[in-house]
Amino acid sequence: MTTTSDPEFAKNDLKVVASNPSSTDAHSPVALEGQTEHLPTYEHEKALTWKFDMRILPMLALMYLCNALDKGNLGNAKTDGMDIDLGFKGNQYNTMLSIFYVPYVLFAPPVAMLGKKYGPHRVLPIMMFCFGSATLLSASVKNWSGMMALRWFLGMAESAFFPLVIYYLTTFYRRGELARRLAIFYAASNIANAFSGLLAFGVFHIESHIEGWRYLFIIEGSFTILFSFVAYWWLPKNAHEAKFLNEDERRLAFTRIQIDSSSVVGEEFNLKEALKIFKMPVAYGFLAIEICLGVPLQSVSLFLPQIVGRLKYSKVKTNLYTVAPNISGAVMLLILAFTSDFTRLRSPFIALGFALTFIGFIIYATLDVTHEIKVAYFACFMMTWGTSAPSVLLSTWYNNNVAHEGRRVTLTSIGVPLANLMGVVSSNIFRTQDAPEYIPALATTAAFGATGCFFAILLGTYMWFDNGRRNRRQGVKTSARDVSTALLRDGPSVPEFRWFL
Repeated sequence: MTTTSDPEFAKNDLKVVASNPSSTDAHSPVALEGQTEHLPTYEHEKALTWKFDMRILPMLALMYLCNALDKGNLGNAKTDGMDIDLGFKGNQYNTMLSIFYVPYVLFAPPVAMLGKKYGPHRVLPIMMFCFGSATLLSASVKNWSGMMALRWFLGMAESAFFPLVIYYLTTFYRRGELARRLAIFYAASNIANAFSGLLAFGVFHIESHIEGWRYLFIIEGSFTILFSFVAYWWLPKNAHEAKFLNEDERRLAFTRIQIDSSSVVGEEFNLKEALKIFKMPVAYGFLAIEICLGVPLQSVSLFLPQIVGRLKYSKVKTNLYTVAPNISGAVMLLILAFTSDFTRLRSPFIALGFALTFIGFIIYATLDVTHEIKVAYFACFMMTWGTSAPSVLLSTWYNNNVAHEGRRVTLTSIGVPLANLMGVVSSNIFRTQDAPEYIPALATTAAFGATGCFFAILLGTYMWFDNGRRNRRQGVKTSARDVSTALLRDGPSVPEFRWFL
């Protein structure tokens, strides 16, 4: 199998699929016999991916921007005195942050499975409507109990959103194309954090008898609800059934996924088969890295306004000064993701992201920020650089190594929420009694970053050695790009299997 930069990709790829006809559906749009004189070229595939990019990515990015705004706006609301207005006591704010992650983790696998069964193109907009409604209703709460209840329902509504988006994209793009597309989508999270600061900056200047933080919830929730209707109408079901493609393009779209994403395209969900992912020992390595990722990721997402607040800026400037680090985090994410796709390597860039996280938090924890404000503020940039890229590349890494669609969505629906579950840790290490320095929280977050870096290097090294062992056993020199995913339904137990590093 060749890469998409090779104009002869289609001829070679179709030969691979043809050699394993059992991997295709009798009713699929792929017609291999008698089609060799009309094989598509690299230009055809490039035009097809461009159509997907224009149709899908802007919509998903905007949807995730809404998702990130609705999930992460509490830090901005707290700077406007939400906790005081609602009469929070002690660590009730941290408890409220923590409760979100319980339904977020519990409901992610079943909701993701429903998404696989009924289609992400329908389930994602419905989820969007639900979490937008929860955010809008947050503007009406009168006490801590009311906000706790709404945060529970918000966690339910958002539980499988990111895992389903990842799975959805794997039905449109090859493995070597996925990271940069997912990065463009995920960059909306960084932009959301930056935009949230700008929006809070503007909203908190509104002169009204209604508190500014309530206006923040009203604006964000209303926009999300309205946009969910647009998304429901706009998103295509999958690549080979997209109505905006012609018959030749749908045939090509199916073949691309058959040879470089899924073993069986559009396979019906089977729970027993999907759960076999946990017979794959490497799955637990991926989940361990997700745990290490979760603490720094959620610490930056939830507490960056409080971290920047240590620099002694005013309430308004604190929100404004979170913008630049989040924007730079989105830029770094895109740089690392594009480089990862170009090199077809994941683990080195995941390890690099963790290293940046570790360095940023260590600098901020050990520095006298009152005398070294510029260096401390630069450390905030490093924090955002190091949390965004590993999240995208880690999800891409294990999706690249699982050809079975049901197992892929199952692992993703557990791995991504598991990282978010670490928000419980982040919520409880940033304690009120440690403010404004939060030294124990910064040191703990740095430790998770260092451990994640170690695990990513360790797992990547194992895959590299195992690929070499498989090559020596077969007397060949083969990499993941040389093996069609049509042959890899059973994963590493197949002799032809090669790890996507």
